[in-house]
Amino acid sequence: MEIERKFLTKEIPFSLKPYRYTMISQCYISFSPTIRIRQSNNDYFLTVKGKGHLAHEEFEMPITQQQYQSLQKKCDAPPVVKKRYFVPLQNNLTAGIDFYEGNLKGLITTEVEFCSEQQANDFIAPEWFGKDVTFDFRYKNTNLCIHGIPQPE
Repeated sequence: MEIERKFLTKEIPFSLKPYRYTMISQCYISFSPTIRIRQSNNDYFLTVKGKGHLAHEEFEMPITQQQYQSLQKKCDAPPVVKKRYFVPLQNNLTAGIDFYEGNLKGLITTEVEFCSEQQANDFIAPEWFGKDVTFDFRYKNTNLCIHGIPQPE
């Protein structure tokens, strides 16, 4: 079970230079159900995600680079490409700050994964995280892949 909250971040009020990051490229073999392949630096994964916003089932399996390249041919939409920084927070939590590239350039989101829904609901985000978009389907990566950056409401 993956339990996470997602925020629309405008700017980061500190330098990210000291923090570790990874380059991510992911594309979707299927949007319903969500079946995704992801390259994260030199690691490759096939992921199947269940429905849901705050909490959803997720099955992730490592695959080889050859399998990834073969499965890429099954993806109809362009990949979602982002640079993800890992920033430690209190209570052993980590903020994953995503800077999107390509047709999503300029979009920044921050995600935090939790051990329980209670922990997620009790979490008070720092102000710089921005607007909570956990329940806004427009900011799900599948929707970003298809429709691009959402227009402001």
